[in-house]
Amino acid sequence: MVGFRGMAMDEYRLVSCDFYDELESLATLRQKARIVYWNQAHEIVEVQDYIMDVYAASQADFLKLKNGVEIRLDQIVSVNSKPLSYESCSTQE
Repeated sequence: MVGFRGMAMDEYRLVSCDFYDELESLATLRQKARIVYWNQAHEIVEVQDYIMDVYAASQADFLKLKNGVEIRLDQIVSVNSKPLSYESCSTQE
C-alpha cells in the first residue's frame, strides 16, 4: 500500500538529528508544543499538547503526547512552526 507521501505506509523515513533533538528537548522541558501532522486518514491535524516521550518501536520513531496520541515522526509536518527535516545526521568528530 502506498502512503500519501508516495512511500509505503510502513516504510519509515528517518528525521534529522536536529529535529529529533528538538522534540526530546520539548519533552524534557515539559513545554507545550504546537504539532501539525498527517493522521491515518490522510488528513492534516493540528494539536497543542505536551510531548511526554520520544521513542523507537517497530523500526520507527514516535512521540507520545499527554493526551495519549502517538505520532510517527515522519508523519509530522511541523512542530512550533519548524518544518520536519530529513537531513542526515553527521557523525564527524
